[in-house]
Amino acid sequence: MFDHKDLAQLHSSALKMQNCIRQNTYCPPEGKALRRFSSWEVAELIFKINQSTFRGRMSAEPDLPGGEVEPDGRQRWFTLSEVNELRRRMKVNRQSLMPPRPAGKRAVRVALCNYEGGAGKSTVALHLAQAAALDGYRVLIVDMDPQSTVSRAFGQCEVTEDYTPLGILARDLIRETDRMALETDVETPVPTLPAQIRDTGMGELRVPDFIKPTRWPSIDIVANTPNAAFGEFASAKFRRWNPRWSFFAALSRFLDTLDDEAYDLILCDCPPAIGHQTMNAVFAADMLYVPSGPNYFEFDSTTRFIGRLTEALRGLKDGFDAPLPDGKMSLPKEFAEVKFMLTRFDPADEAHQKMRGAYAEIFGDRLTPHPVEDTRLVQKSGPIQPSIYEMDYRDLTRDVWRAARSSFDSAYTDFRADILSVWDRI
Repeated sequence: MFDHKDLAQLHSSALKMQNCIRQNTYCPPEGKALRRFSSWEVAELIFKINQSTFRGRMSAEPDLPGGEVEPDGRQRWFTLSEVNELRRRMKVNRQSLMPPRPAGKRAVRVALCNYEGGAGKSTVALHLAQAAALDGYRVLIVDMDPQSTVSRAFGQCEVTEDYTPLGILARDLIRETDRMALETDVETPVPTLPAQIRDTGMGELRVPDFIKPTRWPSIDIVANTPNAAFGEFASAKFRRWNPRWSFFAALSRFLDTLDDEAYDLILCDCPPAIGHQTMNAVFAADMLYVPSGPNYFEFDSTTRFIGRLTEALRGLKDGFDAPLPDGKMSLPKEFAEVKFMLTRFDPADEAHQKMRGAYAEIFGDRLTPHPVEDTRLVQKSGPIQPSIYEMDYRDLTRDVWRAARSSFDSAYTDFRADILSVWDRI
């Protein structure tokens, strides 16, 4: 017979092996530094200028960050902080290298979501965040998925559930219940929260308590942990304690407290389900990004996801007719944009090409032009091994690395255009 004690033993053994794998492959500790970027990368792949132009500017302005020079003197290597400083101070043909960012507007919020696991949501979120950071944007990632793939990819391997999105929901429940209690025109008495939530101290946590820096100087994260996997059950309990609590707006209210200039982009990586976590990300989002694989079953899953999300959003509208507290989101929920992205795409696979045609026929220009192609490097990148942008091309063939990177570069080009379009509408 096999019971919970046996499962606990297996869990303990698996945790030991997990730590061993992490130490011997990638998944770095939180303090591990990001690699440096060569002058070739900085010029041609990041700044999109000619190498000779870049070197000329470096020679003409010796007070610019000089990076670390190779022993043979041929190549310089820069930290991302140095790259950002170069971006702020350099101009080419009198043009700034800073990315476009409308003044006086808050960060664009994007939810990456779908029903299916393995669609590439976390891989896409990881690479879009890093591509945006290399482009000069300041990014906040909110890992709504207790599988915590993105969190572990950024080195957040030891996270207490109080400081995850589950903690944000608990904090919001306490604060919203207190706010309701102070309203004098409330006819229905406000429920009293039990000590098991009231005495946790969650209501006193500050916004910065949830936001952690990463080894990428322009990327912060609200991390998640497998210990928060019971969040859906806890959220249901929260709703029972205060039925009038607009549970789906907790993340939105949290993000509303951020300074508009703190970040340029907020990415929410959602679990493969439509539950309290996903609905919070969806309600907070200006744009939905729906990654999906190129086969029939994944198309079917995406279709069902759209249907269930429609029902869920309709249910929110019908169930919460009263005005929400002042904030940047309201009911009925509207999105500035909805996009679908093909992942794990093999351009040489005829079946993939046919499915791409089917997606294009249904979604039209809501299907992003460039799918994320399926390469061995893409398959390897993620929570255990470094992402494409973190891989050092000197450790493999530059052409192989460049081909894998170009797929994400093209996907990011589409994404960036969508972000700029959304910025015009919010």
